Order: sequence, then C-alpha cells, then structure tokens
Amino acid sequence: MENSDSARFSIVEVIDGFIDKINQIRKTLIGISISALILAPLAIGLSAYLITHQHFFFILEEYDEFGVFLAVSLGIIITVSLTWLILGIRQYMMLKSWNARYSNYAKKKEQIDSKISSEFDLGEDQET
Repeated sequence: MENSDSARFSIVEVIDGFIDKINQIRKTLIGISISALILAPLAIGLSAYLITHQHFFFILEEYDEFGVFLAVSLGIIITVSLTWLILGIRQYMMLKSWNARYSNYAKKKEQIDSKISSEFDLGEDQET
C-alpha cells in the first residue's frame, strides 16, 4: 500500500513540475506575442510609407531590377507582418486565458493541500 501512495505522490510531483514548466514557457511566449504586436505594425507602417512615397514609382520605372526587387520585398514584408500580427494577437489571447486557468489551478491546489494538511494534522515540517 505504501508503494502505491508514493507512486501517486510521484505522479502528482511530475504533473506539478510539468505545469510549472508550461507556465515558464508561457511567460516567454507572452514576450514573443508582445514583440509581434509592436514590431509587425512598425514594419507595415514603414512599408506603407515607402510605397506611398513620391519617388517609389520613379524607382520602379527607372531601376528595373531593383524596382521589382523592392516591390516584391515590400509585398512579402507586409504579408509576413500581417500574419505575424494576427498570430501574435491570437497567441496573446490564448495565453491570457491560460493565465486565468493557471491561477485557478494554483488556488485550488493550495486549498486542497491545506485541507489535507489540516485533516491529517500535518505540520509544515511533516509534509516533506
């Protein structure tokens, strides 16, 4: 019976460690999402400025190869930045909901731990 209890305790520790690791990864992903929300509009704005600049069509007409390269590059930058922006917003919203669920999990875990502790008269030094 004791072996079964230690196996369950071990599984609980593994799950808690896994959830803590996911929470650390979540913080990194929030940073990436915020960078997408800042850098993507900046890239789109800069590309739009270049396209609407008065010399843009002159460069397209005058410098054949460079003009085509510039137009294709700006199109790719705008497309990738829009995709990055949409994914950044989507990721941020998913991570925001994860944060609420993780907080709820941590509160419930703490309540259950304290309930078990008080039910079996376990002190802080006896739990480990």
